[in-house]
Amino acid sequence: MAPAERGDLTGLLAAWSDGDASSLDRLIPVVYNELRRMAARYLRRERGDHTLQATALVHEAFLKLVDQRHVRWQNRAHFFAIAAQLMRRILVDHARVHLSGKRGGSVTWVSLDEAIAPVKGKDVDVVALDDALSRLAAFDPEQERLVELRFFGGLTIDEAAEVLGTSPATVKREWTLAKAWLHRALREEVRP
Repeated sequence: MAPAERGDLTGLLAAWSDGDASSLDRLIPVVYNELRRMAARYLRRERGDHTLQATALVHEAFLKLVDQRHVRWQNRAHFFAIAAQLMRRILVDHARVHLSGKRGGSVTWVSLDEAIAPVKGKDVDVVALDDALSRLAAFDPEQERLVELRFFGGLTIDEAAEVLGTSPATVKREWTLAKAWLHRALREEVRP
């Protein structure tokens, strides 16, 4: 997204927060491609026979974003952080429905970003990842939010620092700790 579009996005988000319904019509074309890239990145990590397509994931997430009436949008990073959170929920809900439909059958797998898993190609059950993130949230909510921003939202260290209101150095340190914690939690979960 070009710098001018980023500034435009922040203005559109502010106008939308202030109740300007027409700003939503102008916002959609500005954010759609980025949301589509996020959705495609998520779905590349899913099982090969996944029935949810990137376009459908974007549309479901956007419907939920539009329902966020009480959010005071701060900036681009804040918007995409909320979008990442919503996409994560949609994918986890989809995986849970799939698992219940199969009566515990096939597991939904996502390829865990090599930054979290030290072994390339490590696959993680999306439901197990969500459960591990929930446990991490109980232990350290900021680290859970950071993982959501970086892994699911695709935000950079600087963007995550902006959303979290902290320094990039702190984000790097917390990211390292969160990755180690998740790796251990997921490794323990697959043990018999």
